[in-house]
Amino acid sequence: MAHVQTKRVPTPRELHLTPLHGILQLRPSFTYLDKADAKHREREAANEGGDSSQDEAEDDVKQITVRFSRPETEQARQRRVQSYEFLQKRQAEEHWVHLHYYGLKDSRSEHERQYLFSQGHGLAENTELIKSPSEYLMMLMPPSVEEENNKPMAPSNVLSMAQLRTLPLADQIKILMKNVKVMPFANLMSLLGSGTDSTAVLRCIQQVAMLVQGNWVVKSDVLYPKDTSSPHSGVPAEVLCRGRDFVMWKFTQDRWVVRKEVAAVTKLCPEDVKDFLEHMSVARINKGWEFMLPYDEDFVKKHPDIVQRQRMLWMGIQAKLEKVYNLVKEHLTPKKQETQSGHPLLVSGEQRVNMAKAKVKQSYGQLEKEFQKQKAELKSNDTSSKIDVSNIRIKEEPVSDEEPMDTSVYEGLNNGIANGLHAEEDSMDSLNGHLPGSCSDRVAQELKAFVSSTFKKQFVLTLSELKRLFNLHLASLPPGHILFSGISDKMLQDMVLDIGCKQILVPFPPQTAASPDELKVYALWEAGDIYDQHRQVLLEIFSKNYRVRRNVIQNQLSQDLNKQEVDRVLKDCCVSYGGMWYLKGTVQS
Repeated sequence: MAHVQTKRVPTPRELHLTPLHGILQLRPSFTYLDKADAKHREREAANEGGDSSQDEAEDDVKQITVRFSRPETEQARQRRVQSYEFLQKRQAEEHWVHLHYYGLKDSRSEHERQYLFSQGHGLAENTELIKSPSEYLMMLMPPSVEEENNKPMAPSNVLSMAQLRTLPLADQIKILMKNVKVMPFANLMSLLGSGTDSTAVLRCIQQVAMLVQGNWVVKSDVLYPKDTSSPHSGVPAEVLCRGRDFVMWKFTQDRWVVRKEVAAVTKLCPEDVKDFLEHMSVARINKGWEFMLPYDEDFVKKHPDIVQRQRMLWMGIQAKLEKVYNLVKEHLTPKKQETQSGHPLLVSGEQRVNMAKAKVKQSYGQLEKEFQKQKAELKSNDTSSKIDVSNIRIKEEPVSDEEPMDTSVYEGLNNGIANGLHAEEDSMDSLNGHLPGSCSDRVAQELKAFVSSTFKKQFVLTLSELKRLFNLHLASLPPGHILFSGISDKMLQDMVLDIGCKQILVPFPPQTAASPDELKVYALWEAGDIYDQHRQVLLEIFSKNYRVRRNVIQNQLSQDLNKQEVDRVLKDCCVSYGGMWYLKGTVQS
């Protein structure tokens, strides 16, 4: 009925509405004026003197030009049909229909007028009026289109509270927890609006969040869905969820967490660990990271069944974390006892550092005693055979100005080794190299396999880029892998030279801002293919200048290679920037 025009006929105490199915427009015609003009012209022509019969006797011969119309396209035809000239022509060609006029007082007019009044007296027979009063009022006064257009456009990932409450309850809770990440149950109920069933909310919240210190923290798999990866390091979502679950579990044991301890266990990059901590805690200077919200005693006392169910879930998560990260149960038992009390014990970051130093000294003292005891037993042996000390290997690395490679985030939880050096500066000996012979051989084999495969793909790498690729490789390995024992820069550089690579002494400009690791460029000298000799010529060119134009390279290589082969050699070793060619990793920002 929204598009039906009506005719209103008011009567005493009634209003009759009749739908109109068509409207005829009556326009005046002034053709009699045209006829009068034609007669006037004929009279004037008759009054003109002279008989021109002799002039008209002989008809003039005229040249006729025949023109053929070109074929009309569909677009030209549509434009012609919609033109004003065509419409005027159609209107002129329309046949006139002669009508009989009946006046207002005529009986025929009165008879037709009766059809404007409804013949039924009940509302049930008025089938045309099928809209409710509110719908009919909305049809009469629709909302202004300008007001809707003036509303500010919100981002696609933002929902207003009015839009949020139109969604199902489970979706509302999931969206709120995904945005807030940590929330008390009372605040959640206030956001959902009055009249929401708390039992249904409790049932839904357990599907998307976990209970930590009486507050709800969104689950890791909600923030990191399957088949996604970290924006910082590219680590898959499964590894991120495992690391974030470890952080959440640590906050169920204590209100304070140390960032370095989390990084050492999870083997994740510092940016990912920082994201985990910022989701649910606040950094405190010289103390660590404190849980964001206070302990919610009201919820714990009011819902003991939910608390018990969540405690069982955390026990299962703890067992999985202990298996994945090889956590020592002796370090976990005291913290379990603390969680049984109302408030966890607060331990500052300085106390944790002092405790770690004491444990290192205690462990070193025990190792020293065991070594002295074993040495005494070997001396007391009366056999004349040579003493076998293969299980006790002491390695002294030469003093070097080079800083060890930073792989501290990949160190084991209890090995006390960082980049091949003991964590305590005042400890007497380095623990790097205190591995059995078979373990050191395995480390060398694993490291050699990684370096070989990397250089066969890249051909040219700076030390900085090689360390970055090695850290990504460590992040993809399972916990407890042999490479986590500690790899120094010197070990990595020695392995690069052992597999047949050479260091290219690129003459960087004096004002370069590159780091020392970026100035060290290594290249695979022999890959075992037909392009080895040409790559060596290319590397010799870059040993004289850190950037070269293509025509220089083309002149050196075009004697034996065509353009496609030169492009392949350049692609293996170089990158192009600003019309110049550089070795990979040597472009100055």
